[in-house]
Formats: sequence, C-alpha cells, structure tokens
Amino acid sequence: MVFPKRLLLFIFILVLNCRFTLMAQVPVETEKTEGVQERVEDVVEASEDDVDLTEILEELNIYLKHKLNLNRATNYDLQKFFFLNEIQIQNLQEHIRVNGPLLAVYELQTIECFGSESIQKLLPYVYVSGDITTRTLRFSELLRDGQNQIFVRYQQNLEEQKGYSPIDDSSYAANPNSRYLGSPFRLYTRYRYTYYNNISFGITAEKDPGEEFFKGTQKQGYDFYSAHFYMRNVGKIHSLAIGDYHLQFGQGLNLWSGFGFGKSFDAINIKKNALGIRPYTSVDENLFMRGAAGTFAFKNFEFTGFFSKKKRDAGILSPADTLDNEEDQLLVSSLLETGFHRTPSEIDKKRTIDEIIYGGNITYRQRRFNIGITAHKTQLSAKLDRQLYLYNQFDFNEKENFNIGIDYNYIFRNINFFGEVARSQNSGMAMVNGAIISLDPKLSLSILHRKYDKNYQALYSNAFSEGSSIANEEGIFLGLMFKPKREFTFWAYADNFSSNWLKYRVDAPSRGFDYLIQANYSPSRQLEIYARYRNKTKQLNNSDDSNMIDFLDDTEKENLRFDVRFNASPEFLIKSRIEHVTYSVGEDEYKGYALYQDFRYAPQKLPIVLTLRYALFDTDNYDTRLYVYENDVLYASSFPSYYYKGSRAYILLRYRVMRNLDFWIRFAQTYYTDRFIIGSGMDEIQGNKKSEIKAQIRFKF
Repeated sequence: MVFPKRLLLFIFILVLNCRFTLMAQVPVETEKTEGVQERVEDVVEASEDDVDLTEILEELNIYLKHKLNLNRATNYDLQKFFFLNEIQIQNLQEHIRVNGPLLAVYELQTIECFGSESIQKLLPYVYVSGDITTRTLRFSELLRDGQNQIFVRYQQNLEEQKGYSPIDDSSYAANPNSRYLGSPFRLYTRYRYTYYNNISFGITAEKDPGEEFFKGTQKQGYDFYSAHFYMRNVGKIHSLAIGDYHLQFGQGLNLWSGFGFGKSFDAINIKKNALGIRPYTSVDENLFMRGAAGTFAFKNFEFTGFFSKKKRDAGILSPADTLDNEEDQLLVSSLLETGFHRTPSEIDKKRTIDEIIYGGNITYRQRRFNIGITAHKTQLSAKLDRQLYLYNQFDFNEKENFNIGIDYNYIFRNINFFGEVARSQNSGMAMVNGAIISLDPKLSLSILHRKYDKNYQALYSNAFSEGSSIANEEGIFLGLMFKPKREFTFWAYADNFSSNWLKYRVDAPSRGFDYLIQANYSPSRQLEIYARYRNKTKQLNNSDDSNMIDFLDDTEKENLRFDVRFNASPEFLIKSRIEHVTYSVGEDEYKGYALYQDFRYAPQKLPIVLTLRYALFDTDNYDTRLYVYENDVLYASSFPSYYYKGSRAYILLRYRVMRNLDFWIRFAQTYYTDRFIIGSGMDEIQGNKKSEIKAQIRFKF
C-alpha cells in the first residue's frame, strides 16, 4: 500500500533531521499504572469486551506531570486513584483537618488504614507542600502551565484478509457486502490541551480498518470525530462539559457511561467512585453523551443537569419485516455498538436514529455521608422492535425509558457503607448494597449484595455484576485482604450468584459460584511474586441435541497462575508468567496453558525503552482461552486471548526523539501450529500467522 510507505518514510526523515537529546532516564508513563492493567485483565476475561483504558491512564498520567498536593486534594481528586478506598480518603482529610497540613508524604504512615502498599502506589502522583493557594486561571498561567499534546497512531494487519482480497466485478455486484469498501489500516489522531485537572479541551478522530478515507462514503475524512471542552472547580462551577462527555453516578445502576472496574483480584475495592461529569476522550462511537452538562455547588448541595442528543447506529427494519405497524413509525431491530462502517450494509445502519438523554442529579454531602438522587429520560427517534425469544422478552423494546435512582455513601468509623436502588419506567427494580470494613491496615473485608430484576432496563448502566447486563441477577460477594507481614499480601473472594429467568444459552433459571485466592510475596521493591487460583462454575444448556428435554450442564473453569516480576536493575525488568486452565462441561474436560517471558530495557543514558515478549500457548478449544495484558503504545491497550496452539511475540520500542517529541513502534505476531486458516468471514486469513504493525507519534508543547 502507498499510505504505509509514506508514513514510514515520514518517520525516517523526521528521526534523521531531529537533534538527539540524551535523557537521564526516559520516563515510562504506563509503568506507574500497571495496577490498572492487572485489574482490567480480570474484567476483560469476565466480560469479553474490548476495553479502552485511554481515559483512566491519561487521568493518572496528568498527575505524573502535575503532582497533586495532598494538603489541597479534594475527595473528588483522591477518588481518581483507584487503589485508595473511601475510608483511607476520609481518614487522610480528617487527619489534615485536625492536625493541620501534612509536613511530608511519609506522614501518611501515621494515618489509620494507610499501609505501605497504598503509600507506594500513591507516591508517583502526589507531593506535600504548605502552599495551598488556589489557582487563578489567568491567561498567562494557562499558557505557562498548560500542556498541549498531539497524537497520531497508525495500525494495520500485514496479512491479507478476505475482506480486502481481489474479487471480480460480477461477483461483487451480486454481493456488495462481501468486501470492505476501504483500506485495512486504522488511523487515530488527537489533540488535547490540559491545565492540571481543571481545564481540558480537544478533538479526537478515528478511522477503523475497512472504512473509506477521504473518498466514497467518507469524503469528510475520518469516520468518527469527537470534541470536548471541560472545566472544574471554577467559582461555584464544580464541573462543566460542552461537547462530548461521560456521566457517572451512584454505583452504576442508573447512569454510568464509560469504563468502570468490575470483579477482580482486588477483592476490597468493590465500590465504584462516581465522578459525575467527565470529559470524553475515547473512540467508542455510541456509548457517550453529546451536548452539555454542569454541576454547581451550593453549601452542602451539588446540582447537576445534563442534556445529550446524538446519532446512534441501529438496524432499520423494512416494512416487510414488520406486522402491524399502524402508526407507520420507524422501527429498528437493535442498537449497535461496534462503530464499524465498512460495507454497504454497515453504512446503512450508520447513525440512523436520534438518541436524546436529559435529566439531573442532586447530592447532599457531609464529611462522612452523602446521598444523591439521579433521574434521566432516554428518548429514541425510532421504536425498538427486537426479535424476541424467551430469554430476552424483558429487554428494553420501546421508544423511551425513564430511570430514577437513589445512592448513598456513609462512613462509620472504619466501615464504609454504600449502595444504590434504581427503577426503570416499566417498574423493574435493581439494587446494590455493600460495605468495606477496614479492621486494621493488615486486614480488610468487603461484602456486596445485588439484586437486579429480570425486567430492569437501563441503556447506560455499569454496575457490579457477573453478567454483561444489569438485569436478571442476584448474588452476594465476600472479599478479604490480609497482610500479615510487609512482604506478604493475601487476597480472596467468593461470589455466589443466580438468575431466576432464562439467559442466552441458558434455558432455565441458573446459578453459579466464583472464588479466587491470590498470594503476593514482595520482599523488596525489585521483586514481586504472586500465585493465583480461581474457580468458576456456571450452568449452560446441554449440547446433546438427541435429548427430548433440555436440561442444564454444570460447567467448571479452573485457572492456576504463577507470576514473577523482577527489576534486575534500574534499567532492566524481567517478567514471567505461566497459567494453566481446565474447563469441564458434563463429563468432558478440556485443558490449556500459556506462558510468556517479558524483558524491558530502559537505559539511563539513552532515550529509548525496549519491551519484548515471547509467549507459548496450547489450549484444546476456545473455551480454554486465556486473556493476557500486553504492553502497547501510550494510551492504547491490548488484551488478546490466547487459544488453540502456537506462539506469540511482540516488540515495542519507545524513542524520545527530543524533549517534546516521542515515537513508538510495535510489531506483534501470532503463529499457529495446528491450523492454516485464521479467523472467519471477511477477517479470514489464509495462512497460519497473523502480524500487526503499530506506530505512534506524540508531540507536546
């Protein structure tokens, strides 16, 4: 292709013409956020959804450059650090209120419930100063202390996929959806300005593989554009967003857009920290808000109002697909979330209906207690008319919905009580209640109960759950963290869940049980070892078609993982993992394993960071797949699943061309030894290997 060659030539010329600047040590932004990635591995495995960590990682990296003064940090600021719980945050603020400003960061050791592990995780992002003057937001200050960043990212699979292969005119005319219209590369471009965490504005654009670019149906260039303006803590304005934004309230039952942590090895931090209005900087083309939102503070009250109107992808039903459509109104079969517009049929579904969301939140806050009410209405310009089966007959299938919910948070001594109850327009109810109990810096417990009616409906919900939807589930979760000595930490949880109605591939009420035990050993900052055992049982339809009566089989999945991370020197990191999985259904048993070796080299006197991985895997089938986090270019995320038999390797190079210019290049390849066709449909590759190249440039000014 012409475009990749031009891109590589541009990069080569840029590197040759830049003056190399040797740095004392290249900072590795994502290195400080590995705790995020470890938790997300578990979330990805449970949901099997693509995860975009851009917003979480970027939020933390803002604090790497502009560290947070703990003496002026608000509850909102501290909630962004996912590894702190509400009890620690309140104890920190109470300590400052009673004893005055902190004199040093390590004074945190004297605060109840702050262990060495939490302090070490917090250190890269914070500092302590007696200067607690507020920022003036003068234009000169905005220019001096603000940061502008421009990203350009290019990505492409190197092997030819069926959707891009040649086809004769007659065959294409007979089936125009048999090939992608556009080129196989993905292109991502973004500009963003940030002033600490007070002001942010920018624009993001993305073209997916297979979509046209500056031609055909995409004469405007990129398929997706997003822009935002966001400010917070300016006078009475707590936060204000214009353009694209996220909303997060309560525990995610009623209204929560964007990513939210779910069940993971971190068995204590099960509470969601709702941040209200947040700027949207990701590339999900459907699940966000577009319009305006504002939160205003008055004494102990916060008032939030929001309005969003945008186009959404949906499958339009033709008149022949409908029966009694007396009102002659537009009907859609489904709301789509992929964001792909690569073929004529996908383009026909592109932004076909309007979605309007409006509502508000009122929250009353005291130091150790807050309660809030959130209400919003969702209106679609077309009525949903899904193809109904027994299992999905209670899903949202209307033109509008109204949701209302009450959430609370209360800290009594070292116990944090929290929860939310919500109701949808059809009278479906959902509730979640939990508590985090910090008995000692060495011992913490958690408990969470949730009950979601089978007919509860919320298009933007993201609460604690076993399934992918917040409906038809009841369960109780128990978690424990025990740290008997500085170098040892034990994590454990048990989750008992059930569904009183049918689900996809489950034609009867069902139950399940999930438990995990993990032991961490870290004798020094250079070495960390952990071992994990996880067992999950669920029920699925029996696959034997000869049975006259359907019944459920118990499935059991066991994972055993051993992980070692060793900083051999300030320049050299070694990481190893081996994981074994066993999947049983009925009398059948399937097995698999994966192991990998990572090396990272960050020389102190050279402006480079080099990361390498080589992995081997051998699984009996797709059910024994293993999800693994991979290092990627800054703000990108990669969580591939390893299955069947083969190997995978990647190399990632970060090169600091000059003080304000960084360049990343990544090459990854999966090689299969038991098959010679990879993928299916138009993504099918004739061969036994799949390779991907990714390059990114960041310019800061």
